[in-house]
Amino acid sequence: MVLAKPLNVALIQTLPTVDLEANLKRVDELVEKAMTEKPETEMIVFGEHFSTPLGKEYYEKFAEEVPGPRSEMLCNIAKKYKVNVIGGSFAEKYKDTLYNTSLSFDKTGNMIGYHRKVHMFDIDIPNKITAKESDTFTGGTSATLIKVPEFGVVGEGICYDIRFPELAAIASRNDAFCMLYPSAFNTTTGPLHWSLLARSRAIDNQVYVIMCSPGRNPDFSYPVYGHSLIVDPSGKILVEAGDGEEILYSTLEPEAIASFRRNIPLETQRRFDVYKDISDGAVTACIEVQDTDSDN
Repeated sequence: MVLAKPLNVALIQTLPTVDLEANLKRVDELVEKAMTEKPETEMIVFGEHFSTPLGKEYYEKFAEEVPGPRSEMLCNIAKKYKVNVIGGSFAEKYKDTLYNTSLSFDKTGNMIGYHRKVHMFDIDIPNKITAKESDTFTGGTSATLIKVPEFGVVGEGICYDIRFPELAAIASRNDAFCMLYPSAFNTTTGPLHWSLLARSRAIDNQVYVIMCSPGRNPDFSYPVYGHSLIVDPSGKILVEAGDGEEILYSTLEPEAIASFRRNIPLETQRRFDVYKDISDGAVTACIEVQDTDSDN
């Protein structure tokens, strides 16, 4: 099975303010709450820009290098609670460039994932929302695969990446059991496409899909949709949040993947004589787990 055993997951939907130090303290409090309520939790997932508001002024103000305060915090959470951490995203400063970056750590604190958002959210919906992420960030250059010790492989994208099905296809054809998308849709595109896209990527690739968002703070101009959720391989929504601060819990089951793939055997029915296998020769990034603990 692509998922070696059941995986207990907690999604933490934060509600960031302009006070980074207070935000990080609140993150730690929410993690402690999650691990107290569900001590069997084995993976914690955060949302896109989980520790700051959304907006160019905040990205530039709170950008940091790796290692830095947030990477160290995520590493410490993993080690303290002995839990795998998918670290949402933050503005990463690398030389003179900013990336929208997600870091992941295993339960010993080893970094196992480093995803830079590939597709930039550049849209203009008249009278509703205009955004040009490429004014701030540079896109990453690889599909990301994360080897989670004891469980298997997950793929990762960030928010707008979910609209491009190639990343999920590449991951599933590299034996991923889940696609993770730290995200922050808005109240225009969220009601239209949030759950639809999650269900589509799940059904297309017969994997779990997790989308984790921050909550909506009415004090800021970007209207975050919230609604973190987990979808099973058949497209069923297992859990879904509202638009405020919230913690979701669920268990990913190996048999849910195996049975759906047996019933609808897409993998053996693909016609690569008719169309190209996009996973063939794809640029992928996968950090190998080290034998010794490290801070980052």
